[in-house]
Amino acid sequence: MGNQGTISPMQGEEVVGSPSPASPIVDNPSLSFVFHLQTLFVPRFDRTMGGREISRRGLLFAVLLVSAAIPMAFATTSSSPKKESKSWGPPPQLVSELPVDAGVRVTSSAVFRIYGNVYPLGLYYVEMHIGKPPKPYFLDVDTGSDLTWLQCDAPCVRCSKGPHPWYRPNKKKLVNCKDPLCVALHSGVVQDQNCEQCDYEIQYEDRGSSLGVLIADSFAVRLTNSTVARPTLAFGCGYDQQVPNQDASASTDGILGLGTGKVSILSQLSDQGVTKNVVGHCLGGKGGGYLFFGDDLVPTSRMTWSPMSRIGSKNYYSPGPANLYWDNQYLGVKQTEVVLDTGSTFTYFGHQSYQAFLSAVKSDLSEKPLKEEADPSLPVCWKGQKPFKSVSDVKKYFKTLTFNFVNGKRALLEMLPQNYLIITKYGNACLGILNGTEVGLGNLNVIGDISLLDHMVVYDNEKQHIGWVRAACDRLPNVDSEDGGLYNDLSQYGSRGFLSKGWPSYDL
Repeated sequence: MGNQGTISPMQGEEVVGSPSPASPIVDNPSLSFVFHLQTLFVPRFDRTMGGREISRRGLLFAVLLVSAAIPMAFATTSSSPKKESKSWGPPPQLVSELPVDAGVRVTSSAVFRIYGNVYPLGLYYVEMHIGKPPKPYFLDVDTGSDLTWLQCDAPCVRCSKGPHPWYRPNKKKLVNCKDPLCVALHSGVVQDQNCEQCDYEIQYEDRGSSLGVLIADSFAVRLTNSTVARPTLAFGCGYDQQVPNQDASASTDGILGLGTGKVSILSQLSDQGVTKNVVGHCLGGKGGGYLFFGDDLVPTSRMTWSPMSRIGSKNYYSPGPANLYWDNQYLGVKQTEVVLDTGSTFTYFGHQSYQAFLSAVKSDLSEKPLKEEADPSLPVCWKGQKPFKSVSDVKKYFKTLTFNFVNGKRALLEMLPQNYLIITKYGNACLGILNGTEVGLGNLNVIGDISLLDHMVVYDNEKQHIGWVRAACDRLPNVDSEDGGLYNDLSQYGSRGFLSKGWPSYDL
């Protein structure tokens, strides 16, 4: 969910619990930003909110609710939606007791090609292979939430048409409500002692939601040590989704939650000894990029690091408070907390930061040949003497925006014009930084996809710090190079289990 009217899928509020079928919850994969009980979710570009054209993501809060168990019956032959369901047993083996395939206990790393863009699609996603035999699913990359979930034919009450058939679960794969992962999902609250399944409900700020149960199934992951791991991981089987436009086709099959919580895929892979508890991404300014689990691709130098900071009980990635500068001039705003969230297409500032930034921009443009122009895509836009074709046409009129994270050692995150401007289909230049206070974020600053473009960003939960460095996201880093150099020829990754094009083989 991403813009005043455009909120990308920051997984809004994650609500864990057992809601009743009469009060369904809907999903919306856009801006995800996981708090513990509350998560942030921002819309992307494929929606319309508040009269504005929205990509697919935006900004939403997600909440995990604790409620009574939701009875479900898994589909057998028909895929048509049904509303009646019932619970069944016996409960499956605890996820915490399910073994990883032999030979993958030595931690390695996994790399996934990223697809998508900020505009016009409004999201970045990867292809994951789940089940036996493995089937492909497109998942929205979300560092702002913990729970991974798929649209699920259990049967499905309300689901959108996606790029792949809905996941069809087996009742033997249900996660028991007493499983540690279910307890963690419910923030330590154990469900009804007589329950046989782990129910969840996720609500998003854009009125979207997802209702489902926790499932455990095999993930096929090719590692950089040339082996294939097939760990059994828990994820959400979402059988009731509500989105603003229920008839529209979805770009993805679900959400890939990469937050710090125990139920996140990253944490589960780490707990099972498959990869270290490290995740990184590189989002290409022209689209695409790569995502990795583990630390094999982390450069040994050139990275800027800042300690991870916790904001109350919230469960998301924060490099701590920062001061804001426009062209090296301090904007005079009190230090505010910052969160990095790939579930948000755009960046959101608290009211004071936003007003200071907007005033500085407009002051600089007062004598430039640009004129403010209404555009249905975003709130603040300008037009030139002729339509702009790319940010290169207009970047000379704008300056660098810099975050100085006070907890790090010269921890500067510089945002060039291409990290906060969008050229819309109307040929206008629009700000990709929005007023977060207007969408319920208070004074929190959320750095979304647009401001992370062409950076490798690493979230190291082992060492508890976050790092970043400018990078060419269409090329994988040379992990053998002391300076973190890049391979021009990605075929050199063949010895690490990658295809000649530099991406993991999915012939699993």
